[in-house]
Amino acid sequence: MRVLTVNPGSSSLKLSLVDADGTVAAEDSGAGHELAPLVAGMPEPDAVGVRFVHGGTGFTEPVVIDDAVRERLRGLADLAPLHQPASLHALEEITGVLPGVPAVACFDTAFHASLPDAAATYALPAEWRERFGLRRFGFHGLSFSYAVRRTGEILGADPAALRMVVCHLGSGASLAAVADGVSVDTTMGFTPLEGLVMATRAGSIDPGIPLWLMKHGVSPSEVNDALERESGLRGLAGTGDMRRIRELAESRDVTALAALDVYHHRLRACAAAMAASLGGLDALVFTGGVGEHDPSVRQRLAGDLAFLGTSVDPGRNTAASGDTDITADGAAARTLVVEAREDLEIAAGVRRALGRADAHR
Repeated sequence: MRVLTVNPGSSSLKLSLVDADGTVAAEDSGAGHELAPLVAGMPEPDAVGVRFVHGGTGFTEPVVIDDAVRERLRGLADLAPLHQPASLHALEEITGVLPGVPAVACFDTAFHASLPDAAATYALPAEWRERFGLRRFGFHGLSFSYAVRRTGEILGADPAALRMVVCHLGSGASLAAVADGVSVDTTMGFTPLEGLVMATRAGSIDPGIPLWLMKHGVSPSEVNDALERESGLRGLAGTGDMRRIRELAESRDVTALAALDVYHHRLRACAAAMAASLGGLDALVFTGGVGEHDPSVRQRLAGDLAFLGTSVDPGRNTAASGDTDITADGAAARTLVVEAREDLEIAAGVRRALGRADAHR
């Protein structure tokens, strides 16, 4: 089965055509979400997989899309306002371009459906939790799922036998604690705003801050926009581009250095918390744009977590490209870099969903 994977970001679009053996036959990307020109140059697929950031409590595995599923997906749009509408738009476009091809929705939240109640539950009034479905969902699940599986392959071990902290570090960023091959804790919550300092998102803050701001005349929409688009590294250093911040820091720019300190303070604390949820650490895994391409971030976090047994070889770390074991000789815990391949995880999810659908016919 040849699967076309459609991965919409908030302002970009990535397509991959994945063959049955997992090789990528073609791929393309573009700004905005105009699918037709990108699809036109590719062979017709047997099925399509569309990434959706939020599946709510109802979608905990990939699902074949029909009218009822499409309507339920629309109802989740306000939980991920930067991404869910883009995925819905991509779905409508792909249905128009490939009307006879089955489409499957794959969810970033699904990987975290395994979270235990203690990790998923917010200490909020029961009436709110029940009425509004308030709980920790977690995100980046497609990336985490692939990284967990690939880590097992690299180490020649059953992923279920490894206690992993997986770091998806990019414009959006989150961590997952993985035990027995499943997510048992994560840093993002009800929305992708919680957790780490990100490119433009604040991460975890005192919930009293937005309440105080609104009480003093800042509108809810202004608060939301600032937390989503003007905070994080951009709020600290004037740019959300980690490469630019690194350049400024190398020239001893005080603001950039302070921004990195804040970024790493939160990263270290959250990574240690994930390891605490596991009761120890066997593997620290980096993926995502920053995780894959910034040796300094990897070096600093591994050093910060040395008390858990992590240490990276400077040469291996600096030269890392693609899937790489960068562990220093003698380190008690392994440290790896895994290329983010959400396209392969989406393709695998499409095959599972269509296999289930065929079995029930």
